[in-house]
Amino acid sequence: QVVLAESGGGLVQAGGSLTLSCLASGLTFSKHHLAWFRRTPGTEREFVAAIGHSGDRIYYADSVKGRFTISRDNAKDSVYLEMHSLKPEDTAVYFCAAVMGMWSHFWDPNEYMQWGRGTQVTVSS
Repeated sequence: QVVLAESGGGLVQAGGSLTLSCLASGLTFSKHHLAWFRRTPGTEREFVAAIGHSGDRIYYADSVKGRFTISRDNAKDSVYLEMHSLKPEDTAVYFCAAVMGMWSHFWDPNEYMQWGRGTQVTVSS
């Protein structure tokens, strides 16, 4: 059974930092491309960042570029999202997602086969 477990969310003031982690189990982690998405109530999942299976390809949404950093540790079956200069509009539930093989639309949530349950990030003004 594949499980993606996010952690690290919480409440932070604007301008602060948080680092999210996602621990994977039940899959060959090093063969999977990974991404972070976020969702606020009543909206669709929004692409945040993605990283290729070997870490050679990294992509960010324009809204987080320069503030967020995605990374992975294949030895620990984990992917991370380091978030700095947080803004109230970053408030959302953050999900990690994984897919193996073809990966041509990294920004599209439909591209991903496995999802975590999410972790809440709240940024106060």
